[in-house]
Amino acid sequence: MNFIRSFVIVAGVAALTACSGQLHKLDEVEALKDATPIGNAFTQRLTTEYQVFVHDELKGFNDHADSLHFSRKGLAAARGDMVSPEQVSDWQLLPGHAEELIVARSRLVNTFDMGAREVQPDLSAVAQVRYDCWIENQEENFQADEIAACKAQFMDALAQLEAMAPPAPPPAPEPQAFDFDPNEPMAVENAKYIVFFDFDKHDLNTGAQSILDAAADEIKKRNLSGIDIVAHTDTSGSKSYNMSLSKKRANAVLEGLVARGIDPAMLSTDFRGENELLVETADGVREPANRRGEITFK
Repeated sequence: MNFIRSFVIVAGVAALTACSGQLHKLDEVEALKDATPIGNAFTQRLTTEYQVFVHDELKGFNDHADSLHFSRKGLAAARGDMVSPEQVSDWQLLPGHAEELIVARSRLVNTFDMGAREVQPDLSAVAQVRYDCWIENQEENFQADEIAACKAQFMDALAQLEAMAPPAPPPAPEPQAFDFDPNEPMAVENAKYIVFFDFDKHDLNTGAQSILDAAADEIKKRNLSGIDIVAHTDTSGSKSYNMSLSKKRANAVLEGLVARGIDPAMLSTDFRGENELLVETADGVREPANRRGEITFK
């Protein structure tokens, strides 16, 4: 699970804490089980769908991290908040998967903007949670049956929503982020691969290895003049320690690419310690999104 999204829901969790007392660890999961939803028909059905999804994640797959994340979304829906489908940028996805999910989310949000949540609240709630299920399983990328089931259920619900909605107005002429020719490579200046690290670690975990596999494949397809690697830390620890740790992370990414057949002469490294945070935090905060190495092309 990419913990950038944990930052996005902080405000919602803070509001929940004020109403329900301090919650710890998986208390949100238990709270969601007993939640009585308020709000409109869409948020009430959305609460029910997240209750089922969280139960399946926790009991079926023992996935505590994602169960907690989606419990918080379910509790926000139970309060009557309009909870959005997951943002693709918040998840560690391979480029081809990310592009497909960007397009799918755009289509879903378009139906919402045209009134689907008001006209078809139950179907809209099913579509949203099935989309969230798809993206969560796609990031893990090893349960093919679960990915296929969530995606198929989402696409079926989306097709029904699009059939009842009036046609969308013509799109603006400016190119969108998901307008791409699959036969053309991504522009060099737009290509970026981000490797995330565990707390106080510089070794490459399973997710990082997958990102490096994808980055190396892309590098081999291109005629590049160079590849830049810039590594970072969060603000936990001293500045000097974090500078040293980020250097180790940069070297780990470099070594990972070299092991995949990339010419070391093409690679340059830099390390910024706790400078240039992806998610702004106070000093001493363990923020997973800031523990990263970024790979860009030139």
